[in-house]
Amino acid sequence: MKKIILVRHGKSAWNNPNLTDHDRLLAARGLDDVPEMGFRLMEKGIFPDLIISSTAIRASQTAALLAEVLHLPKSKLTYDKNLYHASASMILKTIQRQDDSNELIFVVGHNPGMNDFIDFFGGNLDNLPTSGQYGWLADTDHWLQLRPENSRTWFIDYPKK
Repeated sequence: MKKIILVRHGKSAWNNPNLTDHDRLLAARGLDDVPEMGFRLMEKGIFPDLIISSTAIRASQTAALLAEVLHLPKSKLTYDKNLYHASASMILKTIQRQDDSNELIFVVGHNPGMNDFIDFFGGNLDNLPTSGQYGWLADTDHWLQLRPENSRTWFIDYPKK
């Protein structure tokens, strides 16, 4: 069985109009919420084999904070430029390309792609909030075989829950 947790990046700052969207940083709320969500994962005993993050600064900060809270080595963090504002199909392709030795993968990215992926996989959530997590269980041993038909919701968590 494979496990996936979609993680939407933490709340980002909009206070510097000179930054591109890609280069926006986490806001104070994001810097508070992301570690809190990491502690919740730790309490559940959830530790990923791999974290794949969008290259956007707010997403990469989110991934790094989660790795720090969960005491993961940097070798378990990767960055994929294709996850920056990725569609549901690009998120799926990114997951399907992963090595089968990874049983639990976190994907850190953005809306609307995260919401579209959740919808495509039959999830029941109107909007994945910033710092939110949507966990899936997939009845397969191979990432390439990941499909909506062999997956089900594991858990949903977000800061205000």
